[in-house]
Amino acid sequence: MAEIPLWNGTDVIAAVSGKAETVDWTAAGVSIDSRSLAPGDLFIAIVGPVHDGHKFASAALERGAAALLLSRIPDDLPKDANVILVEDTQKALEDLGRFARQRSKAQIVAVTGSVGKTGSKESLLHILSRQGKTHASIGSFNNHWGVPLSLSRMPQDAKYGVFELGMNHPGELGPLSRMVRPHVALITTIEAVHLEFFSDVEAIARAKAEIFEGLTSSGSVILNGDNSYGGLLKSIAVNRGITHILTFGEKSEADIRLTDFTLYPDHSEVAVKIASHEVFFRLGVSGRHWISNILGVLGAVSELGGDIEKAAAALADLQSPKGRGARHMVPCPGGSYMVVDESYNASPASMRASLEVLHNLYPDGRGRRIAVLGDMLELGEKSADIHRSLKADVCAAEVDLLFTCGPNMAQLSTSMPSSVTTHHEATSDLLIEPLLGAVGPGDIVLIKGSLGSKMRIPLDALLDRHPAVIAANEKRGN
Repeated sequence: MAEIPLWNGTDVIAAVSGKAETVDWTAAGVSIDSRSLAPGDLFIAIVGPVHDGHKFASAALERGAAALLLSRIPDDLPKDANVILVEDTQKALEDLGRFARQRSKAQIVAVTGSVGKTGSKESLLHILSRQGKTHASIGSFNNHWGVPLSLSRMPQDAKYGVFELGMNHPGELGPLSRMVRPHVALITTIEAVHLEFFSDVEAIARAKAEIFEGLTSSGSVILNGDNSYGGLLKSIAVNRGITHILTFGEKSEADIRLTDFTLYPDHSEVAVKIASHEVFFRLGVSGRHWISNILGVLGAVSELGGDIEKAAAALADLQSPKGRGARHMVPCPGGSYMVVDESYNASPASMRASLEVLHNLYPDGRGRRIAVLGDMLELGEKSADIHRSLKADVCAAEVDLLFTCGPNMAQLSTSMPSSVTTHHEATSDLLIEPLLGAVGPGDIVLIKGSLGSKMRIPLDALLDRHPAVIAANEKRGN
């Protein structure tokens, strides 16, 4: 049986109310970036704050774009290009996403929360793809571009759809939820993130509750019952007329309840009770925060009508996503060192969780625990105090060497006791030389910071089997 094309010209034109001279084409995908466009994709020229996609329309065509969705015709565009003209390409992208959602019969789950969104989304994809054709947003495509783009890429015959919804200002999440129209809305937890744009954490909780706005009439809400804002979120859901509300956590009244767990360096053993049914499983990633995420994930699977036993079994080979806990063994003279990649983003809650993971890892031989931490951003006027407050967590993790960068992490560095060797630099690139000069066999190195702190730079230096790595270690006498 031939696979159904993702889009044909007639449907695209109908979805976006566009004008076109030709409709006799199909598209296998949708792209807003000519650099990553695959042959056969529909290219949508988004006008962003930095780049105007119309400048790259010809490049998209050269890479094999099936058609171009534009608001104007660039001068260098070939006359025979398949073009759909609209007044506003951003609106057209959103309309295309809505059309894809409307035609889909998939069971849809939307995930948000202060931390754990992407991990929960990837876990749902990992589980559900073994129970039916599953579509999920890639990476962190969770904003006003990423959500409609992810929707527009959903195959017509998908059984499940998993979408991550993000925000850093009030009023952003509601429109995304109304676009996705989930059958299940999962809120992982509420923590102090994006405080620069909110008066307090309660305001963050209320903004996250906007995910309820798009919930289908018979939809389910899944909340973290252990979080101090779980009660507030539940009351908001009730006031919106939502009747099917489940909680997860360790409390006895939780609908998805953690009954037992054991943490190991590279996995966890977990027991969970869902209604009257108890499941025991191996979780392929380690860390207390991962267990909390998985409780919500299993609740979502149950509400989507999935098989919980199969879901639990699938968790044995779950792996941390890139930038969110992925581990790498890097050869060096005398052996190897481990790098724990948490470079994608950071908040106070996720920073503490990562340091706890580091503490549960045991260096080999004379190896040490090394933390390489960059600024946590968007924390507002209390940022310096919040960074200093990590002192207790660094000490509890028994960190031997602490490398920091950024003006806020300087507050942490100067507050550390003499038992912890520290090294601070203004920017992440300046950490490379001292870090490479320090790391050695048996070490475990945690890399974490907000995306804007550019912790990917020292991460790449550590992962690269570059002569500089060898030279730096030879200088140490390893």
